[in-house]
Amino acid sequence: MKMWSWGMVVVLSCTLVAYSSAFATEKTAVYLSPKIELRAGESSNKLYYGVDFPKGHIALKSFNAELVDEQGNSVPLYEAYLHHWIVMRYFQPKNDTNTSKGIDIVQNSGLCQPNTLPYYFGVGSETRGVKTQIPDPYGIEVGTPPKGYDEKWVINVHAIDTRGVQDKIGCIECRCDLYNITKDSDGNPLDPNYHGGLQCCPDESQCLLKKGFEAHNRTLYLRYTVKWVTWEHHILPLRVYVLDVTDVVKNNTHNCLVEYDVLPCNKGRKHGDKCIDVRKAKLPMDKGGYVVYGVAHEHVGGTGSTLYGQAGNVICNSLPKYGNGSEAGNEKGYVVGMTTCYPQPGSIKISNGEVLTLEVDYSNTKLHSGVMGLFYLLVADDLPHHYK
Repeated sequence: MKMWSWGMVVVLSCTLVAYSSAFATEKTAVYLSPKIELRAGESSNKLYYGVDFPKGHIALKSFNAELVDEQGNSVPLYEAYLHHWIVMRYFQPKNDTNTSKGIDIVQNSGLCQPNTLPYYFGVGSETRGVKTQIPDPYGIEVGTPPKGYDEKWVINVHAIDTRGVQDKIGCIECRCDLYNITKDSDGNPLDPNYHGGLQCCPDESQCLLKKGFEAHNRTLYLRYTVKWVTWEHHILPLRVYVLDVTDVVKNNTHNCLVEYDVLPCNKGRKHGDKCIDVRKAKLPMDKGGYVVYGVAHEHVGGTGSTLYGQAGNVICNSLPKYGNGSEAGNEKGYVVGMTTCYPQPGSIKISNGEVLTLEVDYSNTKLHSGVMGLFYLLVADDLPHHYK
């Protein structure tokens, strides 16, 4: 997934509080990423290695993030668009400080090919409006590196400054013509049918500004909040899946493209009397389990996503929420939230070998480039004792 540049981390701030939950003492830490320096219209898409993170053998309970300015104020999406943030786990040999070699990204349980969508938590513009709390007695187990290794964390932040740009939606959809990019990261000419996407808004690329527009450079941070409990024997571990509607399964191998274009209605697929692009993927799950949590990730234009079981039963339906105001978290026309699923324990079980169907819907009244259709799923092998 060629979407990052490499960089070292500087921990900037941390605050820590704790409170008691019904089954353990839950702690909360609030951190800041390294500085994100942005010119008007600039795209920043960097990896920050070794970011501050809770230590020890723990169960992660929640992870949320947002862009803030130097005063700690929330930044609205129409000024700086948060295309995505993802947090990944890696092992590094002890006493080795080289972040470009000798590290081992720890893959989640998702189906995509290695190093594609391997994150433990991650969303986009909807980040302020997505609930990520994991119910008791479940948790994502971390803090168990192999002997001779340290466990560390890396955050990828893709932020796009849209102050003074000619086309805000075009810039956040990474239209190639607006960024004046014609070649991929390897220097090869882009496919003429590639209208936009991650290849056209790499780190430090510039989206087209209105003639004569000037603005000062600004410094932003990703402020992220982590909740966790110390690992205990009665906590039930969760597996993390990130499913992709662009996943092409062939000969038991998966090829996730991560993004795709939604073509206008007269060139796309008309669904009934509405201009809706409907994309589906059949995804075999070698290992099943009990579904604990689910949420989709969609861009502007998204109208909803549904994950179905092999029998046609709905596992989770996740819908976007669009803003209707100007304040951060309610920006008009932007996706500012996604509905989540918390099934009653034991009510939804995926069987080993079951083939799931992921459906992702977008409005295609006009072109949307570089959209995503991802589905984040947390699955447990076991149930709490009182549900058995």
